[in-house]
Amino acid sequence: MNLNRHLAVLEDDYLYHISLEKSDRLRKAFSDVKFVCMGGSPKRMHQFAHYIKEEIGFQLPIGVALQNISEESDRYAMYKIGPVISVNHGIGCPSISILLNELIKLIHYVGCKDVTFFRIGTCGGIGVEPGTIVVTSEAVDGMFRPEYRQIVLGKEQTRKTKCDERLVQDIVDIGKKYENKEGIDKVTSGKTLCANDFYEGQGRLDGAFCHYTADEKMEFLRKCNDNGIKNIEMESLCFTGLLNYANIRGAVICVTLVDRLNGDQVVSHDLNLQFQERPFKLVAKYIKQQLKKN
Repeated sequence: MNLNRHLAVLEDDYLYHISLEKSDRLRKAFSDVKFVCMGGSPKRMHQFAHYIKEEIGFQLPIGVALQNISEESDRYAMYKIGPVISVNHGIGCPSISILLNELIKLIHYVGCKDVTFFRIGTCGGIGVEPGTIVVTSEAVDGMFRPEYRQIVLGKEQTRKTKCDERLVQDIVDIGKKYENKEGIDKVTSGKTLCANDFYEGQGRLDGAFCHYTADEKMEFLRKCNDNGIKNIEMESLCFTGLLNYANIRGAVICVTLVDRLNGDQVVSHDLNLQFQERPFKLVAKYIKQQLKKN
């Protein structure tokens, strides 16, 4: 991994936001981790923790339940299920950036090898119907630049956001194999636009502020479609940028709740809950396939 050289001289390091501390105990507890699965809400990732537990056949000791490892921090909710971590990242790049920093340090301190990260979530689609799973090939910003930009010590730093092509293809291949079966439905890949907010940054007309017309909104969304953008969300730039910089494989797998070319209103609550499970199923298929190889 390509990491901060100052970590080598830190005798102690408290991972404040996930409530864990560098120690021999930490190594014993986390050294077997192979997959880190991240999603926005704590409730969703608690559900995923239980789902992946059943899918990989992981058995907890009698009388033991899945526990939020990071409960004391009250920032993120994290669960460990054998070789899998399930954790929520909140909303937007700043929130996921904090979590990624501490998770990357965690797997570094405990000596994990060949770890794969996943962001599992929901998004707005562009030219794809609701319920479609989009596997990100490359994240772009609101100006279609494939770069994660961050101000560090008064200077702009850029990091590339292209996803690992083999990982993307492997996941898409699994999706195509199970398409319209076992609750996965349609799977595609393409660019993901990562916005800085939910309203103006995504061209919505229903925020507290809006200085553009409905026609201008549609012109922008059609331009997105013409540039190969399949969906819009709010974390992929940071996720791909930081993982690429660290030389860690990662994939963004999101289900669409609306086709923005046809409107802004998402599907009903019941369909929303049903669609949210689709990325769970696809990621679980990939994890199970990889565990069988090992």
